[in-house]
Formats: sequence, structure tokens, C-alpha cells
Amino acid sequence: MAQQIEDFDANLAGEEGKTEETKTRWFKRIKKGILTPSSEKKEAPEGLWTKCPDCNYICTVSDLREALFVCPKCNYHHRIGSSEYYEILFDNKEYQELFVNIISKDFLGFTDLKPYQRRLEETWAKSDLKDSMRVAVGKVNGIEMVIACMDFEFIGGSLGSVMGEKFSRAVDYCIEHKLPYMVISKSGGARMMESAFSLMQLAKTSGKLSQLSDAKLPYISMLTDPTFGGISASFGMLGDLNIAEPGALIGFAGPRVIKETIKKDLPEGFQRSEFILEHGFLDFIADRKELKQKLSTVLSLFQN
Repeated sequence: MAQQIEDFDANLAGEEGKTEETKTRWFKRIKKGILTPSSEKKEAPEGLWTKCPDCNYICTVSDLREALFVCPKCNYHHRIGSSEYYEILFDNKEYQELFVNIISKDFLGFTDLKPYQRRLEETWAKSDLKDSMRVAVGKVNGIEMVIACMDFEFIGGSLGSVMGEKFSRAVDYCIEHKLPYMVISKSGGARMMESAFSLMQLAKTSGKLSQLSDAKLPYISMLTDPTFGGISASFGMLGDLNIAEPGALIGFAGPRVIKETIKKDLPEGFQRSEFILEHGFLDFIADRKELKQKLSTVLSLFQN
């Protein structure tokens, strides 16, 4: 290493026009026989680039956003939140959020790895989300509708008392204003920190959909990656139309749990939206780039 450093210094000294100042820009110091890069090296700011988890294609975040968060190379649909879905679906990105003041409460004083109340407070501090579902009303290609969308960022998009209440109030709003209803699911299932309060929401939300059906208003259930547990066991599969994004993982228990239970290998693509469509549990798969147009077409058919 010492000889390499001497040769390096000799080469630098022999180059015409190289000043001492230029050399110090290349390397700041020689320490323990290792050449350390100059502190003047500029690092790329974080958050400018993203890599597709499916094909490893690298592009800028701005390019990915322009592509509606769909990989330009392999069409992988990145997970996005309610804000992004509302910007994609609502005309001119204009909508009114409903029921914004409802927040979760620790009725049971529940503690697992940490108290539930502290978990809620930490989640509120990290984002502007009040809970795992937002409800908004706006126009989709000129057709007014209510869209409830889950945010996986908030405790795994889990179904708790607040989500159940927002879901129910959204149904009441649709009945009052005679509007179609759509739910975009992205969840790991019931929020077990609320125990029975959470599990009661499966019956509550399913019952409210009966009222929506009696009012002859359409309910569209859109399943995205991932949709599991109590969501798929209740309102997730109760749509007049059940649709999904490409490649979405959908089911009740996860594939690893199922495999360990039945002690058999699972079919290729098991629980992916294409597999579920083939077996009759979905009506169609909607690419995110075509979602708004397909949705407005479906709504116009319901109106007729």
C-alpha cells in the first residue's frame, strides 16, 4: 500500500498544470494507508430516486409520479396512499374530505410491545393522517361519488372502530345525496389492539351495505396490495363490482400461513389478483392508468 501511495504521488507530481490545490480536491488526506475521498464530493439528495422492488428498475421519483406510481418497465404498481388515489381519480384533484374529526381512542388500555395510546400518538406525529381510512366526495369524469380509501401507513391500514364509523357515515352520506360509493382497500386486517371493538366492525359495515343496496345505489370494492384479514372477510368482497389492481396480494390468511397449515406448495401466483380473477372472485382488473376511465364507464352504466 505504501508503494502504491508513493507511485500515486509521483504521477501527480509529473502531471503538468496540476497544482497543490487541485490535488487536495481529489483527496483530503491519507490515513493508515487508505486514500480518503475529499469532503468536497457532493452526494445526491435523498428522495430523488426510487427502485422498483419487482424488476429493480431505477427512475426518479418525479418520473414515477408522472407514471401514476406504476413502474415504466414492468408495470409494477407501487403502493400509494389516499392522497395519491384522490389526485388520480378526482377531476382537477378537487375533493372534499368528510368526517375528518373522528380519531381512535384506547378504550381498553391495551398494551402489547407498547401501549396502544402511545402507538397512536407516534403514528399521528409521523403523518397528517388521523386514522387508517379517509373519506372524500368529488367528481370522477363529471360523475359525483364518494370514495373511501385506506392508508397502510397508519398501523397497517387496520380496521378499527374509527374506520367502521367512517365507513358507516359514508354510506349514510351516499344514501342522503344519492351517490355511488367506492372503497379502496389496503389493509392487513382487523386492529387487534381494539379487540371486540374491531371485530364488531365486520358486521357493522356489512349491515350498512345492505342499506346501500336497498337504496339501489352502487358499491364498488377495489382491492389493492395488500388486502387481508377482516377486510376481505367483510366489505372487501361484498361489492356490486369487486375489482383489483394488477399483481395485488389478496386473501384472508397469508400464503406462508396457508402453506404451513396444509403442508403443500401453493400454485404459482397464488392470492395474486390475476389468480383470484381466474377463480371467479373478481369482476375485472384495472390498471391504475386506466382506472379513472373504467370507473366512470361503470358508473355511467349503473346510472342508466
